[in-house]
Formats: sequence, structure tokens, C-alpha cells
Amino acid sequence: MARPALLTEEQIQYLLEKHPLWQRSGNTIVRYFAPANFVGAIGIINAIAILAERHDHHPDIHLTGWNKVQICFSTHDQGGLTELDFRLAAELDALQF
Repeated sequence: MARPALLTEEQIQYLLEKHPLWQRSGNTIVRYFAPANFVGAIGIINAIAILAERHDHHPDIHLTGWNKVQICFSTHDQGGLTELDFRLAAELDALQF
């Protein structure tokens, strides 16, 4: 499957405005979760894994402590941010954790 092209700076800024829960960090977009407990954190991770697998686009996922989850999207084979990163961010936002 062909990967989308890298986004321009203008496109990235526009999409970040549409997705205020996400922050840019270099060539990635990042979102943090802090559910009420460990089971909630693992549930978020599992939901993201299913979503990512459907798109064949796998984020970096970090579990810190017992309830803090960090998700980082980037299109690694393109070396930066593409439409795919923001599409998955939007789908993740729609899950309303």
C-alpha cells in the first residue's frame, strides 16, 4: 500500500488546529491519556492497537506508571507527518476516552 506524501508546514498547522488534543513534537504528533486506573490505560492501548492494525500504521505507545499513556503518530517510512497520522488521530479522538 502506497503511503501518503509528507504534509507541508501549512497543512500540519491547519490540521493541528482541527485536533486540539494533539501536540506537535518534531516529526510526530503526541497525545496523552490519564485514565482512572491501570485497566483503563491498558484498554486505551488495546483500542489503539486495533485501530492502528486496521490502517497498517503503528504508533509509538508508552505506558508510564500505572495509568499514564502517551501516543505518538508519525509516518516513519516517510520521515514525518502525513495525512495518515491525522486520520488516525481523528479516529482516536472519536473514541472519546
